[in-house]
Amino acid sequence: MFTGLIEETGRIRSIRQAGADIRLTIDAKKVLEDSHCGDSISVNGICLTVVELGNGFFAADVMPETLRRSSLGILRPGSPVNLERALKLGDRLGGHLVSGHIDGTGVLLTRTAERNAIILRVSAPAGLLRYIIEKGSVAMDGVSLTVAEVNSESFSVSIIPHSSAVTIIGNYQPGDRINIECDMIGKYVEKLLNPEKATRPITLDFLAENGF
Repeated sequence: MFTGLIEETGRIRSIRQAGADIRLTIDAKKVLEDSHCGDSISVNGICLTVVELGNGFFAADVMPETLRRSSLGILRPGSPVNLERALKLGDRLGGHLVSGHIDGTGVLLTRTAERNAIILRVSAPAGLLRYIIEKGSVAMDGVSLTVAEVNSESFSVSIIPHSSAVTIIGNYQPGDRINIECDMIGKYVEKLLNPEKATRPITLDFLAENGF
């Protein structure tokens, strides 16, 4: 579990292909502190397991499902990436609950300046947009952001100078592919309320049995 508050940006040192899988080696500093093999680190919003640690780097394996769902497959040596260690119990939750399980990707349509902010408009599939609501939370490449506006084809977010400076958002250009994780609470609520998706629909009896 993560907060969507990026701790540092690292860089891809190497990418080793092994059939349909890849192993990423990433140069980093801060996220290596107190990290061990088996720990989770978010890389551009994707929860990856550390399989190797060294002086100034860590490595993680990426499976085919992750490559299909995310933009990791387009990374190259030297690419900058957002990094965040897993949340500890008792830590401040300054962003929102981010699982590190990407729902899909969007494409940056426009980037415009508005005084001290940058407005990004991102196109996304309808299956993702249904979970994105105005003033709700969304994670883009692992960064916790507030949705400014949403329509049937895209959504926008307003980026403060700090986020632009300390994450890869500052490098975004129209056409870039972005990892998107929708608010997990909305997905759970939908499944519970949708009889076609839920194993048992929400009824008065169901609520009574569960203390409501």
